[in-house]
Amino acid sequence: MRLHKFLAGAGLASRRAAEGIISAGKVKVNGEIVRTMGFQIDPTKDDITAYGKKVTLPEGKIYLIMNKPVGYITTKSDPQGRPTVFSLLPKCYQTLFPVGRLDRDSEGLLLFTNDGELAQRLLHPRYQHEKEYMVQVDGAVTTTLAKTLLIGVKLSEGLARADKVVVHKPDTLRIVIHQGWKRQIRRMLKSLGYDTLMLKRVRLGRLQLPVRLQPGEVKEVKKGDIIV
Repeated sequence: MRLHKFLAGAGLASRRAAEGIISAGKVKVNGEIVRTMGFQIDPTKDDITAYGKKVTLPEGKIYLIMNKPVGYITTKSDPQGRPTVFSLLPKCYQTLFPVGRLDRDSEGLLLFTNDGELAQRLLHPRYQHEKEYMVQVDGAVTTTLAKTLLIGVKLSEGLARADKVVVHKPDTLRIVIHQGWKRQIRRMLKSLGYDTLMLKRVRLGRLQLPVRLQPGEVKEVKKGDIIV
C-alpha cells in the first residue's frame, strides 16, 4: 500500500493533505523519515509514525455530520485561542478530520470522517460534487445578480461560477457550486457589491443538513447518504 493512502485510511488526513505531511518529513517508517511520494509500505509488518505517534488503520469507517455554529473555526487547534469545531465533538470522535472547511462566520453542514478516500472524492474538482448554501446579503436580490453568478465572476483563481441560483427571499439566495475556492461565495458577492450577512451550507453531495440538528449538535450517517 502507498504510504499516503495508508495515512488517509488511518484517518490522519485526506490523501492530498497526507502527501504534504510526508513531504514535510513528519512521517517515519520503521524509524526512518520518508519523504518519497508513492512510497510502498506493508501495514501488517511496518511500523509507521506521524508527528511521533504510531499510526494504525481503524477497524471501521465513521461518517459524522455537525451543524456548525457561527464563531468556530474548522481546525484542530488555534494559536490565537479561538474556539474550534473540535471543542464541540465528543471525545470518541476527536480522531476524525473535517472534509473541507467552513470559515468562522459561516455555519451549517460540516462532515467529519476517517475515510481518506471518500474525502478525496468529495474535495477533488474532477468529481464535481455539489455544495448548496443559503446566503443572505445586505441588499435586495435582483435577477441580474442571479444571472451574473451563473455566468461567472473573475477571482484570483479564475472564473468563479455558480451551478444554480434561486431567489429564496428578497435578500436571500440559494446557491449551488461545485468549485471550492476559499470564501468563494463571499468573494463573488463582494465583487458584485454585496456583503454577506449569513452563509449556511445545507447540502454536501447527496447529504442534506437535517432540519432538527441544532447548531453544535452531531449525528452519525452512512456512506451511502453522502455518495453512491
